[in-house]
Amino acid sequence: MAHLLGAEALHLEYPTRVVFDSVTLGIEEGDRIGIVGRNGDGKSSLLGMLAGRKEPNSGRVTVRGGTTIGVLDQADTLDDTLTISAAVVGDTPEYEWAGDPRIRDVIEGLLKDLPWDAEIGSLSGGQRRRVSLAKLLTGDWDVIALDEPTNHLDVEAITWLAGHLKKRWSSNSGALMVVTHDRWFLDEICTETWEVHDRIVEPFEGGYAAYILQRVERDRMAAATEAKRQNLAKKELAWLRRGAPARTAKPKFRIDAANELIADVPEIRDKISLQSLAVSRLGKDVVDLLDVGVTYPTADGGTREVLRDVEWRIAPGERTGILGVNGAGKSTLLGLISGTVEPTVGRVKRGTTVKVKTLTQRLDELEDVRREPVRVVISRLRTSYTMGAGSKAQELTPGQLLERLGFDSAQLSTPVKDLSGGQQRRLQLLLVLLDQPNVLILDEPTNDLDTDMLAAIEDLLDSWSGTLLVVSHDRYFLERVTDQQYAILDGHLRHLPGGVDEYLRLRQLQTSAPGKSQTAVNTAKTPRLDGAALRSAQKEVSALERRIQKLTQQVDRAKQALADHDQSDFAGLGEKMKTISDQQAEIEELELRWFELTEELD
Repeated sequence: MAHLLGAEALHLEYPTRVVFDSVTLGIEEGDRIGIVGRNGDGKSSLLGMLAGRKEPNSGRVTVRGGTTIGVLDQADTLDDTLTISAAVVGDTPEYEWAGDPRIRDVIEGLLKDLPWDAEIGSLSGGQRRRVSLAKLLTGDWDVIALDEPTNHLDVEAITWLAGHLKKRWSSNSGALMVVTHDRWFLDEICTETWEVHDRIVEPFEGGYAAYILQRVERDRMAAATEAKRQNLAKKELAWLRRGAPARTAKPKFRIDAANELIADVPEIRDKISLQSLAVSRLGKDVVDLLDVGVTYPTADGGTREVLRDVEWRIAPGERTGILGVNGAGKSTLLGLISGTVEPTVGRVKRGTTVKVKTLTQRLDELEDVRREPVRVVISRLRTSYTMGAGSKAQELTPGQLLERLGFDSAQLSTPVKDLSGGQQRRLQLLLVLLDQPNVLILDEPTNDLDTDMLAAIEDLLDSWSGTLLVVSHDRYFLERVTDQQYAILDGHLRHLPGGVDEYLRLRQLQTSAPGKSQTAVNTAKTPRLDGAALRSAQKEVSALERRIQKLTQQVDRAKQALADHDQSDFAGLGEKMKTISDQQAEIEELELRWFELTEELD
């Protein structure tokens, strides 16, 4: 493979510390490199030096003649006065850009729901990020450098971006460098991982899963000071191997070696013990949404229906992820559960012992303590906190919890306002947990966190005994900490037995329906059924929907019965859980058939 660019003896330092010391690297055609490491260790600085955006103190970056490099920064540099079309394709005539398959693919993948003549200044943060990506990806680059490209993007946009980057170049041409905390994205597109730490850059073969395996092997041979980090990495590796079937089926690293490493690692969560403790803390009634609908007034004097016919009985110990596009109603749904939103129709029923707490995106919990040192803030908290259940229960002090979340002793004297974004986010989570809610809502909790800190928070949540509801664009985190997923589609709340993959299939069907697309790219239509076949298919769809609804209700009742069952009767609990699993498997089969039929009917 041909050499594209290289770094020789790079040295970078700031007045208070050295970031890199004599780093030498090379990038060849065909490389797809993910850059990981703790916040503040220099990931963005490394990307900036390699892309020619930042000058090292010494050393040099060499680029092969004629090599073009496209860069996506974290900062938003779009001109508010431009339209989307001007920002993305400039003054290129429509007949030119519309005739380019790559440009059409980018516009269809990222901008199909946005008016082409809308001004940049009128867009949301997520929409502006998509325009920035589209502007970059419509160009013809030999090397693309992306700094946190998934920030502000939803699951659909992240999935599209991964697919685009995988097919953008042939396997032995082009090169990609990406800094991101999105571990699913790393594993999906990268063939090599660079870990930035302790002034060096350490390369690993493969994507995120392969990197975790190799890091565990490295840590096994390291000194005792690495033991804590090793255990976290082993636990994450165990989930990668035992978790989502779609991931474990991919031969991205040596399966035998991985299985040997995790042979002594227990399941990531003791579900029965946590369920028992959740029932004792909550009782069998948590929050029930009963035939709920929410309508908001619009500026023109009309109304807009956000949610309708929502029926959801949230169980004690339930761990649920919620998916939906921006504006679908996720925040409204969370507001119904927390009590900050009242239904327009239907009713919300809450158990008498329910205490809901929300980890918001706004850092509200820190507003009144911004000028206080961290040690003063935690000195006013409870002296101990119980994590886990049964024989695995631990009594931890707030200081010990802070240590688990990556704070060192020096940071305890730092005023809250001077903490980094990631540190403030972790302190916010600690304050929420120490308030002892039994229903915890996490609204985009992964912002500003590196992969190691995400693993630490996941580890902490594994021993949290309560009902957990998560809204996140981070697919890896969502699948890791929840046991099931729901989606808001056309105002309805829908269970997703097939998880995120099922949600993406449903969204694809939804957006490919007639009249949905806003670009010049035409979608091939499925041939229409004849009259008799159409009526037969419609009857089968109706029957499937009735059966799915009945089974879903049976599963909900079975979960309630599970909560009421004697928690020491492990055999009985096992039988009930098997029944629930069988019913959920049947629902998944029926829904797959429903997908096929509705696609034909469309």
